[in-house]
Amino acid sequence: MKRRDFLRLPAAAIALTSLARAADSLAANPARAGRGFRLGAHQDRNDDALAIMGGRFDLKVSAQDTGGDLCIFDTTRSTKGGPPLHRHYTQDEWFYIIRGEFVAKVGDTMLQLGPGDSAFAPRQVPHTFAMTSAGEGQMLVLFQPAGLMEKFFHEMSRLGKEVSASHGIPKSIWEECGMELLGPPLSL
Repeated sequence: MKRRDFLRLPAAAIALTSLARAADSLAANPARAGRGFRLGAHQDRNDDALAIMGGRFDLKVSAQDTGGDLCIFDTTRSTKGGPPLHRHYTQDEWFYIIRGEFVAKVGDTMLQLGPGDSAFAPRQVPHTFAMTSAGEGQMLVLFQPAGLMEKFFHEMSRLGKEVSASHGIPKSIWEECGMELLGPPLSL
């Protein structure tokens, strides 16, 4: 066997293994197969927009769409502020700003965010965010894996839109959904 062919063999084996894993994953999770869809602006995947802590949360991609791999919310905020400092035990969280100005705290790092900017909060790392601009702000929030985030936002919505981030949210809701409440929201 030529040296060049010998070196190509591991690469081919890795590629074939990856293809086999992808096929096995699809077979094990038929919910992911061939289910494209479209949602318009201000549409919720379940026709159930949620009003939470000064914002509207529209589910754009559900855990059911991805076999639990991720979920994505489009949130429109009309008031300054954001959630309390918290951490997710098993989920990464990603923010993408569409309009308005936000600040995110991830670990000990403060990040200024404007339209087109994004921030990543790895699982287990304390984080929070707040809208800092006047008017309306909008951002996409992605959770990977989805975990129980949809349940969390539904529970929050049941408490009423007047519940603020600084008080009124039972700690048990955070814990039941795989998160830990660590402190107050950012001071503006």
